[in-house]
Amino acid sequence: MTREFTEAEVMIALCARLLEDQKTAFIGFGMPQVAAILAQRIQAPQLVQVFEFGAIGPTPLTPFVRNTMGGPSNCYRSIAWTNMNTIFAQAQLGLIDYGVLGATQIDLYGNINSTMLGADYARPKKRFPGSGGANEVASYCWQTIIIMMHERRRFVPRVDFITSPGYLDGTPSARERAGLPAGTGPWRVVTSKALFGFDPDSRMMTLLGVLQGLPPEQVLAEMDFKPLVAAAVEELDPPSAQELRILREEIDPARTIIGRTGKV
Repeated sequence: MTREFTEAEVMIALCARLLEDQKTAFIGFGMPQVAAILAQRIQAPQLVQVFEFGAIGPTPLTPFVRNTMGGPSNCYRSIAWTNMNTIFAQAQLGLIDYGVLGATQIDLYGNINSTMLGADYARPKKRFPGSGGANEVASYCWQTIIIMMHERRRFVPRVDFITSPGYLDGTPSARERAGLPAGTGPWRVVTSKALFGFDPDSRMMTLLGVLQGLPPEQVLAEMDFKPLVAAAVEELDPPSAQELRILREEIDPARTIIGRTGKV
């Protein structure tokens, strides 16, 4: 059958729906940026985007220009322009509601790897860009949202390297013992097939919803660990006609982030 939307469009739409109006969101590069713009266009016009290089509260111009995180179109009408130290200090003070990040690997307790694959840091199987500001975002924002493809190789029992902390080993107060603020941590994991949260007691990842038409068993089979499963798993609506129109016609008509539809 012909796909009506791409996996990237699913992740972006699901993430955008989580972002509330009149909240602050520390935005990472790529899909998190597009999700924040989509949220502003639909249900959160007063969402305050924050970028690690210092811009606060922009209304980004579209079409989206890839690889221009600090470019003028992305920072259009910022209400303030500070610096990296100020932005991270504001997160540390508890002024940022959401952190939105991508990841290469994630484990049962929400620890994120975007640094390397392999057991030897000096000679990794593959090296990635690394943290940027992701460590601080995951450490200090109240609720961290992680966007990633749903693939078995990405959901691992233990990440090869902790770039950004989740609930660490899952023991009580593990984050606090590491010097991180109480009440912060991973909140949602958005994938191309599902939505996860974290159990407040065990801190284990929990399946909350699956994309419409997918059985939960299929989603769980494509993970290398067994998360908890909510008593009632929600059926997640695919991207709406409005979301797709805004993504394809306004935000990313070149499809540099959302990708192209095809056949499966």
